[in-house]
Amino acid sequence: MLVLSSPSGAGKTTLAKALLAREENLRMSISFTTRLRRAKEVDGEDYNFVNETKFKKMAEAGEFLEYAQVFGNYYGTPKI
Repeated sequence: MLVLSSPSGAGKTTLAKALLAREENLRMSISFTTRLRRAKEVDGEDYNFVNETKFKKMAEAGEFLEYAQVFGNYYGTPKI
């Protein structure tokens, strides 16, 4: 597992796309979130958008590698 972590705008997505283009064995994990979808985001591509009830059920069922609440919204990395 490779984790890219940095502040917003630091280039994580650009780096991830470059790595995915070079390495055929890499796959992108799509996080789950309870936040509202932004105008250009696509559900299932940018994030998996779910409501808080669904997110909490998934967390209780152990479906995430990790999850956190950030600025009032939940974010979780699914087990693949």
